[in-house]
Amino acid sequence: MVVTCLDLEGVLVPEIWIAFAEASGIPELKKTTRDEPDYNKLMNYRLSILKEHGLGLKEIQDVIATIDPMEGAKEFLDELRSLCQVIIISDTFSQFAAPLMKKLGMPTIFCNELVVGENGEITGFKMRCEKSKYTTVKALQSCGFETIASGDSYNDLGMINASKAGFLFKSTEKIKADNPDLPAFETYDELLGAIKAAL
Repeated sequence: MVVTCLDLEGVLVPEIWIAFAEASGIPELKKTTRDEPDYNKLMNYRLSILKEHGLGLKEIQDVIATIDPMEGAKEFLDELRSLCQVIIISDTFSQFAAPLMKKLGMPTIFCNELVVGENGEITGFKMRCEKSKYTTVKALQSCGFETIASGDSYNDLGMINASKAGFLFKSTEKIKADNPDLPAFETYDELLGAIKAAL
């Protein structure tokens, strides 16, 4: 049996931190995993900026409530789920992802948890496991599943390269240039066709 593993932000929904950076007027928060491969470093950088500006979970969730999936994302996901099992593997957090999953038809998502104080301040984060995307794909394979994977950022490369078929989707020119062996697509129709061919 095949499980397709997809990244969330940049693939199915817009980047949450970029949307929040624009809404809050804090351009430093636009940095994502497309820019910084070290996720712990990136998150600690983000949390220090939130603390500096006195912003917490509620302010971010208010912005997330205004975010819709990318055009065609739900239809792509619906068709893909009719063909095989699909798991979204994301380095985002359950407190961010929940409303977006409702808009996508409640697909399965594996993500992480924020540590939030009683006053709403985000004081830390708990990663589900080390190298969560790669580790999850390897765990699925150890259970007898074959995996197909797609994502757009540095933190997706582990699961893409570990899968029987892997694709970049709406990635950066640098990531595409650094990984010329990986097929790169810009539309859901292209990605769906590649996944169908790999099933």
